[in-house]
Parts: sequence; C-alpha cells; structure tokens
Amino acid sequence: MFTAGCNMRCRFCHNPEFVLPERVAEWKDDAIPVGVFLRFLDSRKGFLDGVVVCGGEPTLHGDLPELLKEIKARGFLVKLDTNGSRPEMVRAVIESGLVDYFAMDVKHSSAKYERLCGPGASFEKTIESARIVIESGVDHEFRTTVAKGEHEFSDIEEIARALMGARRYFLQNYRPGGVLDRAFHGASFTAEELALFAARAREFVPTVKIRP
Repeated sequence: MFTAGCNMRCRFCHNPEFVLPERVAEWKDDAIPVGVFLRFLDSRKGFLDGVVVCGGEPTLHGDLPELLKEIKARGFLVKLDTNGSRPEMVRAVIESGLVDYFAMDVKHSSAKYERLCGPGASFEKTIESARIVIESGVDHEFRTTVAKGEHEFSDIEEIARALMGARRYFLQNYRPGGVLDRAFHGASFTAEELALFAARAREFVPTVKIRP
C-alpha cells in the first residue's frame, strides 16, 4: 500500500509520483479508498500473509495507527517502510504493537543529509527513530542507497556507527534513471567498491549485506 506525500525531496528518489504534490495531483482521483482496500484484504485472508505500507512517507499521516489497527485486526502482518523523520510516530506504533517489521532508510551522513534530501531533512531525527526501533526488539532492517559521486567511506562509517546493534543493514547500489531531480548525476558503484564499503560498515554492524 502506497501513501501519498513526503517531507523529503531526496534527489535520487525513484518514486516522485508519490512525493511531489503536482505528481500526486495527476493520479489522486484514481486513488483507492481505504475502505475498498480493507475489503480487498478481507477477500484475501488465507492467501496473503502481510501488508507492506510504504510511500511517500506513511508516518506523515496522523491516522496511520488506525489504518494499521484495521490491518492487524484482519490477521495480517505489517511491514512499515519509513524515512525515520518522525520518531514520535515510530514510537507510537511500536508501543501499540502495530508493526511486525520496520524497513528504514538512512540516506546519508549528518553533514550531507539536507544536501541530498532537502531542507529540514534530519540525520539526527532519523537516527533517533533507528535507535527506537533497535531497542524495541521489533524485527527490522536499515538501508542506505549509495551513489558514486555522492557517498564516501566516511559517510558509511558514520551511518554504520550510529546503527550499532541493528539486526540488518543493507547497502543498495544506486541505479540511474527516473529520479526526482533530473540534475542528479550520481552513478553506480562496482561490485568491488561496494565490497569495500560493506567491509567498513561491518566494523560496526557485522550483519551488513549488499543489494546490488
């Protein structure tokens, strides 16, 4: 389930149709109402195991807990994809037992977060959310999409150090094309370069894996 709207403007975002208001306006009249979605879930009991709620940024929506309650009440597992920018919402859905698995993006190091993700984007808030998830015991993964010309060893080291104790941390290779900022000129890393990044990150999170 994709939610509309995001509080970040990540230059290499591959889902601008769920982020930019003018792009959302192009399809909003065709959006599926929540009631219809829930009736679909009722028809799929016994066939589906869980629901992924992503976006955009789901935690921007104040009624997210109510939606997750409806999904959980039907017996489905819930995976929540988030950019971690709203630690208060992350804490609320954890304390209510509404999420079975978190997938959180940590985009960059502290000094470069706003440059890549737009005004107001906060490394500190993202890491606050990450620590809430790690310390909660809820299953989880963290992800950093790395782009040549944008990410360096020092960036990965800072991120991995902040994620110590994480169960899973994935480094994902950037793929050009169809991004929010057409002026973004990052490139993919080679397998050898990704391996070096992973080796550095494993000094802090031993479970680091690569998604090429």
